[in-house]
Amino acid sequence: MAAATLPVVLEAEGEPLAAWWERHRARCRRLLAEAGALLLRGFQADTLESFGRARELLLDRPGSYVEGATPRDRLGEHVYTSTNFPAAEPIALHNENSYAMSWPGLLLFGCLQEPESGGATPVADVRRVLQRLPVPLVDEFERRGGWLLRRTYSDWFGLGWQRAFGTTERAEVEKYCREASVETEWQADGVLRTRQVRPVTARHPYTGERSWFNHVHFWHPSALGSETRELLEEEYGPQGLPYATCYGDGTPIPDETVARIRAAFDAETRATPWRRGDLLLIDNMLVAHGRQPFTGDRRVVVAMGNPVERAPAV
Repeated sequence: MAAATLPVVLEAEGEPLAAWWERHRARCRRLLAEAGALLLRGFQADTLESFGRARELLLDRPGSYVEGATPRDRLGEHVYTSTNFPAAEPIALHNENSYAMSWPGLLLFGCLQEPESGGATPVADVRRVLQRLPVPLVDEFERRGGWLLRRTYSDWFGLGWQRAFGTTERAEVEKYCREASVETEWQADGVLRTRQVRPVTARHPYTGERSWFNHVHFWHPSALGSETRELLEEEYGPQGLPYATCYGDGTPIPDETVARIRAAFDAETRATPWRRGDLLLIDNMLVAHGRQPFTGDRRVVVAMGNPVERAPAV
């Protein structure tokens, strides 16, 4: 099970990252499987160029950001900004692309500039989150077929479908969605609505461990806040919300259930302040991540790699 500290901090020993990684690769992979997150400190990876070299070293296979959920800019080959979101707002913990049929197995974050205050990338072991959840709560999701995600892709709130799917061609979006088991519905005004049902847990392809792996609390209507939720539902109706999660059979998930899930994440959340040049390597199936509010100029970039494919339903 996970190490006592999260992330595990490993410091440079007076040598370049490439030489250090060559000597410690096996140990780091073992620690990553145990703890789920490693913070590599002191390697001076504080430019896009040095971060790109670290990405090539630490991620065996590159990955891209498709079926996007939040705005981010591409900075280079397989390198993106972390989520472009107001600095005063937190980003809830989540596992990247848990709603898709393919997701990054590893995430690599790099700090090019630490903020004046706040701005940590908090993490939580989702194996331990699952252990904290009442068995009847988890069983209810499984009895009802997992969880269902409804999304409305619109420029007025969140991402339009062109940016989320990286294309302006409807046919390409429809092809992707068919292959990804996502139902599509085009509105008269060009807005896209989708539905997809996924399991709430997943087993790691190498360790075999089971974890809480979904976006249930992240996209539940309660995440909008009561005032925003009320205004949006009044204007667009429950089906027109930018996102919403339900049980897999379409039954609403009670706010109280989602509050229990958030409490489990809160109990497992750990945060380490960024230092310029830090590298944070995360196993995306073992550890969720988020972002704290911050002040000042925070420059954190991310690369995704080692894609994992969801096993087909049987």
